[in-house]
Amino acid sequence: MGIQGLAKLIADVAPHAIKETEIKNYFGRKIAIDASMSLYQFLIAVRAEGAQLTDANGETTSHLMGIFYRTIRLLDNGIKPVYVFDGKPPDMKSGELNKRAERREEAQKALDKATEAGDQAEMDKMNRRLVKVTKEHNNEAKELLKLMGVPYIDAASEAEAQCSAMVKAGKVFGVATEDMDALTFGANVLLRHMTFSEARKMPVQEIHYEKVLKGLELERDEFIDLCILMGCDYCDTIRGIGPKRAIELIQKYKSIEKIVDNIDKKKYEVPEDWNYERARELFKEPEITDVETIDLKWTAPDEDGLVKYLCGDKQFNEDRVRSGAQKISKSLKTATQGRLDSFFKVLSSTTTTTGPAKRKVDDKKNGPNNKKAKGGGRKPK
Repeated sequence: MGIQGLAKLIADVAPHAIKETEIKNYFGRKIAIDASMSLYQFLIAVRAEGAQLTDANGETTSHLMGIFYRTIRLLDNGIKPVYVFDGKPPDMKSGELNKRAERREEAQKALDKATEAGDQAEMDKMNRRLVKVTKEHNNEAKELLKLMGVPYIDAASEAEAQCSAMVKAGKVFGVATEDMDALTFGANVLLRHMTFSEARKMPVQEIHYEKVLKGLELERDEFIDLCILMGCDYCDTIRGIGPKRAIELIQKYKSIEKIVDNIDKKKYEVPEDWNYERARELFKEPEITDVETIDLKWTAPDEDGLVKYLCGDKQFNEDRVRSGAQKISKSLKTATQGRLDSFFKVLSSTTTTTGPAKRKVDDKKNGPNNKKAKGGGRKPK
């Protein structure tokens, strides 16, 4: 779910924190990708088109097709992706997970009713609501990434928290996700629409954490409290307070405690046993895998392994799989060459040029037509 209304609030109040750019501008960048969010997008997109890709046994394969081709697209643009998978959810997220289960149960009842009535539009709508990323989806995606030579990380808990820690440690440039809570965890750079920007002809939204704080006129702890007030996955919020009122209250009172002390409790209903303090702790000190132990490596794909895994029962086209593997190999070479070209361009533009180029300049300065070279300079001692 992320943080309710945060993207719009930032766009309205701190628009300078958002930069729209093209995917090609991330050439050479290492990007952490929220794997569960990506898999969900692939599963929901195929259902939205009125069809579902399946293997010979009727099992869904749209998540594998999505990972395969979009990862190739990222690599082809010189991006070095690393996928981060969710670990065990925090205990405090159980309430949100229960709500999601209830919504799926309601969607299933609505689907059964629509099926009886033969209402195809309603059936498609309810089918999309029933989409859930399973452990099997994750395991299959991990196996595919391994064969593609693309690294992945198993987070200790929340993927967004792990991605954010990797950005802060300088392991990657930014986090590619649609969930805004990556900012609540303190990710320096959040990249929205990256995994589908080209397919949907959309620019990548690059959101900078420090500029968000500056634009909203908040400190880090105040921003976390704002996100809790707006609605997060860990606890309820004060009924009647929307994004606009939430930012006004935080800017005035600076903390949830002082807001609760000063608001009209009859107008704004504060939840009983509201555990916002624990939610705050989870955002400030989330459970993560130690980033210092993470070693990111992108390697050549296993072409034959990919064919064996994706073709046959999963019914992928062998020619396309082999072509994809060759594109991955080519992109790795191109990215390396591109970085080398960039390196030498930087050197040639500096004022500390050395070697043959500098000797040519010195020869011109000290050549026979140079007055100083003919004795115009200081006399030797």
